[in-house]
Amino acid sequence: MEAEGLDWLLVPLHRLVSWGAAAAMVFGGVVPYIPQYRDIRRTQNADGFSTHVCLVLLVANILRILFWFGRRFESPLLWQSIVMTLTMLLMLKLCTEVRVANELNLKRRSFAAGDSRDEEPKAPPRRSYLDFDPHHFWHWSSFGDYVQCVLAFTGVAGYVTYLSIDSALFVETLGFLAVLTEAMLGVPQLYRNYCHRSTEGMSLKMVLMWTSGDTFKTAYFLLNGAPLQFSVCGLLQVLVDLAILGQAYIFACHPQKPAPHTAHPASAKAL
Repeated sequence: MEAEGLDWLLVPLHRLVSWGAAAAMVFGGVVPYIPQYRDIRRTQNADGFSTHVCLVLLVANILRILFWFGRRFESPLLWQSIVMTLTMLLMLKLCTEVRVANELNLKRRSFAAGDSRDEEPKAPPRRSYLDFDPHHFWHWSSFGDYVQCVLAFTGVAGYVTYLSIDSALFVETLGFLAVLTEAMLGVPQLYRNYCHRSTEGMSLKMVLMWTSGDTFKTAYFLLNGAPLQFSVCGLLQVLVDLAILGQAYIFACHPQKPAPHTAHPASAKAL
């Protein structure tokens, strides 16, 4: 009798918790990029953020959306992929605008320092997606080039999925590639930090949110019976996040000594 009397409270509470968990899955992945986005806008410097993170997440989420057509997993995971894709495009747009503006400002400063009156400062050479230059892949001068590349990848992957949608092996492989690619999310940032022996410019808040979000996401996969690929790769993603946090601690305790160099009129870091 008492149990029946509590049903009126427990059932709505269970629904509320389920909705909250679903909303956290959809929008929680975006939250870590808010402080990084604000830092880039405030400082007008995108050196600390690897745009290859955007590449990894775009590929992973596009593949996950295509995987949904072959194996219908939970709707919150589908909407999470859609929201994340839009977020990564916004991050790319900001990083591209900031980088191009900084390159142009560098040219102007060099022109002023050279005290040349006969020539105008030239804009940096335009790097386009249609140049098919592997040396400048994912380092283009216009946001439109990134959009073209994403649309081309989506079109090709979508066409292959349409032709192979009836193959269980293809569908399962597609799902594995989607979540494995996402599990590699932190690897570009991990590699960049290792090469520079520094985490300067990287938002520590972003990585902490990555870690907490990935931990929650992996627990969500395990508790809701998501496909096995999701759970395994979620655990791998948490390990990569912890490795980046370890880098931040080590490099903070043992900062790299600046190498002596000759002063130049102007200098800039490469993104």
